[in-house]
Amino acid sequence: MSVRTQTDKDTGVAVVTLDRPARHNAIDLESAEQLCRVWREFRFDDSVRAIVLTGAGEKAFCTGIDRDATVPQPGSPYSMDDPLLTVGPKANDLWKPVIAAVNGMACGGAFYLLGEAEFVIAAEHATFFDPHTTYGMVSAYEAILMAQRMPLGEVARMSLMGTAERISARRAYEVGLVSELAAPAELLTAAVRAAEVIAAYPTEPVQGTVRALWAAKETARAQALAQAPHLIALGNLPPERQAGLFTGRGSGFRTR
Repeated sequence: MSVRTQTDKDTGVAVVTLDRPARHNAIDLESAEQLCRVWREFRFDDSVRAIVLTGAGEKAFCTGIDRDATVPQPGSPYSMDDPLLTVGPKANDLWKPVIAAVNGMACGGAFYLLGEAEFVIAAEHATFFDPHTTYGMVSAYEAILMAQRMPLGEVARMSLMGTAERISARRAYEVGLVSELAAPAELLTAAVRAAEVIAAYPTEPVQGTVRALWAAKETARAQALAQAPHLIALGNLPPERQAGLFTGRGSGFRTR
């Protein structure tokens, strides 16, 4: 299994771990299906009242779609298949609170997950960046989701600077993307501790509060996401040119 789950029935907290550390916890088609299945199973499991989402190891939380994954696309320019659209809890109609515990890199498609978490706790060495423009791709879903969580100027800079810059955990905390910083060894403990507090409260008011919070931005978010497939279809370079940019990438970047 590339997605592990562990549930403490006494506290009501489940921990979901992306378990592909050798691939920086990138999401392939199998793990995308597993995430979808996990969220939908939690909808019917009343013993789970709060969830922590993290990645295995300390190098990466998640680096988005696995570049070795083959995603067949329909011939119509009006249709696009994106397996990451269903990897988040809200996409699967799960309204139990989810806390993301970010250890290491979180980039690109990781924002599909962070964009559907209630809040983020990060290890002090965590970094956030969006490589799309560097590799000839439009950052649409990622930029839209992060625009719900960060000041617009910060999202614009991250989305447009590509791999040239990474946002440090400290900067992410300063701009509000991250709500708490923790030492790497204490990250999961900090996230579980917060989840246990929430899980101890009555379930209905907690889930009602989650729904209310998302309702505050849902209309604008839904309208923006509806534009994403067209922007991607128009703006992405052909796959072979994307691959050339990816293989020819440099290793230098600035962390701010």
